[in-house]
Amino acid sequence: MSMIRSGDILETIGMITQENLDVRTVTMGISLLDCIDPDPKKACEKIYNKITTKAANLVKVVEGISTDYGIPIINKRISVTPIAMLLGACPDADPVDFARTLDAAGKAVGVNFVGGYSALVHKGFSAGDVRLIESIPRALAETDIVCSSVNIGSTKSGLNMDAIRMMGYMVKKSAELTADRQCIGAAKLVVFCNAPEDNPFMAGAFHGPGEPDCEIHVGVSGPGAVRAALAKLPKDASIDQVAELVKRTAFKITRLGQLVANLASQQLGVPAGIIDLSLAPTPAVGDSVANILEEMGLEQCGCCGTTACLALLNDAVKKGGVMASNHVGGLSGAFIPVSEDEGMIRAAETGSLTIEKLEAMTAVCSVGLDMIIIPGDTTPEVISGLIADEAAIGMVNSKTTAVRVIPAIGRKAGEILDFGGLLGYGPIMPLNTRSPEVFINRGGRLPAPMQSLKN
Repeated sequence: MSMIRSGDILETIGMITQENLDVRTVTMGISLLDCIDPDPKKACEKIYNKITTKAANLVKVVEGISTDYGIPIINKRISVTPIAMLLGACPDADPVDFARTLDAAGKAVGVNFVGGYSALVHKGFSAGDVRLIESIPRALAETDIVCSSVNIGSTKSGLNMDAIRMMGYMVKKSAELTADRQCIGAAKLVVFCNAPEDNPFMAGAFHGPGEPDCEIHVGVSGPGAVRAALAKLPKDASIDQVAELVKRTAFKITRLGQLVANLASQQLGVPAGIIDLSLAPTPAVGDSVANILEEMGLEQCGCCGTTACLALLNDAVKKGGVMASNHVGGLSGAFIPVSEDEGMIRAAETGSLTIEKLEAMTAVCSVGLDMIIIPGDTTPEVISGLIADEAAIGMVNSKTTAVRVIPAIGRKAGEILDFGGLLGYGPIMPLNTRSPEVFINRGGRLPAPMQSLKN
């Protein structure tokens, strides 16, 4: 057993008590491949039974670890096999019945979210995919804790432009069907390029077909701890020193996540999957990725230099975290969700941060255009264009990119939409409304780039 210095313990306690350090999520991935059944009622019954059996003690065990070790663990979640894969076996089923089953099972075991109302269509549609995608708005409107994601492209396969066209309509419709609830449906829907199969973060979590039957993933967080460490550096410290300090801090944060993963795996008798070492902000003051970038020397997030600072941050987080964990996976880097980050909200309100700048930042962050509120009259084609742009960045750079935008139905740029809780609030950001309709309606497949030919 290696000696743990008392100074390190005190420093970690300080991170937890004063700097909002937390383990953001413990997510149990559950395969539903053995629940496939041509009778949809039987399939739903099997799904309910498997989730409520595998995750029966998840919440109790995680809360016990949190209490015993004094580590705040914010969310307990479940991710499942993409439901479209089960729908292929029962062509007459109403897909929403599966969503309701996930919702009921998740509530029965007491988790915050269930992810995996998903389809993987990066190269085309197989049986069940189109039906699932078309049912997403209804599924999200008629459930409380179910999250949905669709993978529409990858570096290897290019972009499925037919799926991108569909998703513009699904995002808009999801917002419309939940217009009476702050358009929350769209906040539970992510459109991916290069989606990872082991991501513990919502709304994009699903349990990929290459994963084991059941496993535990942990998503750590701690932008406040990184910002606080940087605040102690002199303003004339070199960029090398900044990167080194972020790396060391990320190591300590990830160590905490690895401890939680090992304990949960042991107590639940389920293998530990990955640690996702992402800096995930919250609307709380001092828990912001934007504030880290400002601490590096920017007047406000969004000004010139922002993309370079974010690139440094993302890289240093990965380098520090990789040393602290057996298996790193998921998204791993820095999130830039506007409505969930107090500093980003401020930067968007003052006009320092625009959607165009955010798109540039997604080339070097860990996800993409996340929790961005757009005017309610934005057309589905413009949303599809936004998805295509973001997916192209992911495809060409061999990285995960995603779009989670919320059309604020009945509201205009400059107004506010407030979700409460971890999802926060944000200003409605203006968008270029000139139409990409002809391009989007062409359909087909946007070919994979040269980078895909690596074999």
